[in-house]
Amino acid sequence: MIHYLSTERLTLAHIKEIIDNHATLALSDDAKQRIEKCRTYLDNKMETQKEPIYGVTTGFGSLCNISISKEQLSQLQKNLVMSHACGLGDEVPAEIVRLMLLLKAQNFCFGYSGAQLQTVQRLIDCYNNDVLPIVYQQGSLGASGDLCPLANLMVPAILGMGEVNYKGRRCSAQEVYAELGWEPITLKCKEGLALLNGTQFMSSYAVWCILYAQRLSSQCDLVLSLSLDAFDGRIEPFFDELHRVRPHQGQLETAANVRHNLEGSEIIKQHKKHVQDPYSFRCAPQVHGAAKDTIRYVASVIETEINSTTDNPIVLPDEDMVISGGHFHGEPLAMVMDFLGIALSELGSISERRTYQLIDAKRELPSFLVAKPGVNSGFMIPQYAAASVASQNKQLATPASVDSIPSSQNQEDLVSMGANAATKCYRIVQNVERIFAIELCNAAQALEFRRPMKSSPIIEQLMTNYRKVVPFVEEDTVMYTLIHKSIKFLQEL
Repeated sequence: MIHYLSTERLTLAHIKEIIDNHATLALSDDAKQRIEKCRTYLDNKMETQKEPIYGVTTGFGSLCNISISKEQLSQLQKNLVMSHACGLGDEVPAEIVRLMLLLKAQNFCFGYSGAQLQTVQRLIDCYNNDVLPIVYQQGSLGASGDLCPLANLMVPAILGMGEVNYKGRRCSAQEVYAELGWEPITLKCKEGLALLNGTQFMSSYAVWCILYAQRLSSQCDLVLSLSLDAFDGRIEPFFDELHRVRPHQGQLETAANVRHNLEGSEIIKQHKKHVQDPYSFRCAPQVHGAAKDTIRYVASVIETEINSTTDNPIVLPDEDMVISGGHFHGEPLAMVMDFLGIALSELGSISERRTYQLIDAKRELPSFLVAKPGVNSGFMIPQYAAASVASQNKQLATPASVDSIPSSQNQEDLVSMGANAATKCYRIVQNVERIFAIELCNAAQALEFRRPMKSSPIIEQLMTNYRKVVPFVEEDTVMYTLIHKSIKFLQEL
């Protein structure tokens, strides 16, 4: 499969298709024309423009008032890329680096950046050949773009320096260049700035997080349905008639999902001795639903961002304008990544509470879900683990976007911290999946104590598939292996 990068809207569904099908990338004819038109215009502009142009004929940041001679313009751009490569911390996962290459190439296809065609093609070549630069998670303020991580991306990809992951090993970019017959790109004026000014580090994490969050949002309703039957819960709080009087879309969807999942269950239909269920069951449509609505909104912002030109200055050939603005500022992504982190953290919190309810010796379930509690601790400690991870999520969900530390001699005096918001959200996503996996493990164990009564066909099929991976626990066993298998089960569901 070949995906042609163009000016057509790149949706999250398109990106998922590219990833799932291991598609190769190519530039459409329209994209090539727009890239070359913009570069030609900028070259001609350089011959006639008398006034300084930020980042093109001047230094960067607070050095914007220092003019650069024509002979030094290419060196200026190369120096920019090298000097800004200051990444710290853990390496960025391979799947995020691939997205950075994809989204940066997409950014150039609109023809407002002044990049050379060969520069854009090199990014695509790196993607297609799985040449993945070593990029680090720390270093970006999320304003002036993701300068630091994008510089770490471009040093190997464009300049042929630094290190990459290639064919399952870490090696020098120079070695890979020699093997593939590549030469370093000689940057023209403005190109280094175009490569580094942008939000592709933040937006790549955002794309990964939102795609994962969409899947988790669906799975949490399925796990909730299993837990509800295992707890002998009531179905009335999920009735459509109830939710029509407070018709938030996500709330309606969650209730409908649970009703669908439990259609035909003997357990859900039986007479209930209890009048109400705890909030973690009864209010699940409101909590899961609010998260769904958040995910929907966040997705819309991310799609707008990845279909935008986010570097600086913006080159507008048709208007004969080169404008220095602030499209690199990460505030739109910073806020929604914080919002998404909060929503997912809440999904983890309500899941952990259901896990606790299942082990608390209620509704004729044994203490800690084992037949002989005392000599057996059963499912006591998985709840501890879920509580620990849920607590960490609450700490990670503290907004990054409310913080700012001025930089560049106070020229960049309010920054977004969007990169921190994005990497925090990445950790929250992974944590929530682990919490769900523990709830699934507990709910499956609890349902066995409802036998011989059966749940719905959907839940019984889920149980059949799950039991092929995670067995019923008769007596104490090493639990982490079961939890890890449960996580893998969700990932492959």
